[in-house]
Amino acid sequence: MNYSKINTTDIANGPGVRVSLFVSGCRNRCPGCFNPETWDFTYGEKFTLSSLSKLLLALDRPYISGLTVLGGDPLEPENLPIVTQICKTIKTLDDKKSIWIYTGYTYENYKNIELFNHVDVVVDGRFIESEKDISLQFRGSKNQRIIDVKAAKLTGKVELWITKTDKI
Repeated sequence: MNYSKINTTDIANGPGVRVSLFVSGCRNRCPGCFNPETWDFTYGEKFTLSSLSKLLLALDRPYISGLTVLGGDPLEPENLPIVTQICKTIKTLDDKKSIWIYTGYTYENYKNIELFNHVDVVVDGRFIESEKDISLQFRGSKNQRIIDVKAAKLTGKVELWITKTDKI
């Protein structure tokens, strides 16, 4: 798996100060995507043990709330095994750090994958330029959902992660 960058202090892609991993490769290719260079699976660098070490060191700061994985798309078959291993490793080391995943795919089609055993929240759905709304928290278009994965696993249905400032 390739990745384009690791942000060690991100305040845009989930609550609090987070570490973000931008993976490479996306077949959705949404018009208006803010990160089209990550559509290419060969863009950026190979994710290695050194990359994992950098990620873990960045997460090991008391003010870091957790990890966000986006890109590209973490659920692409080329990315999924490594993203799953990263998330599993992080949850094993520190279950208090939340993990958010952004994907253009829908949760219902992937809810049974192993990755979601190690994820707290998924922001799902393709970015739709005609539904773009910059006032939405943690997502770009109105069709995208912020799903509380742990709650959804308990109830067996989609449970939205909602904050007081959200517009739904």
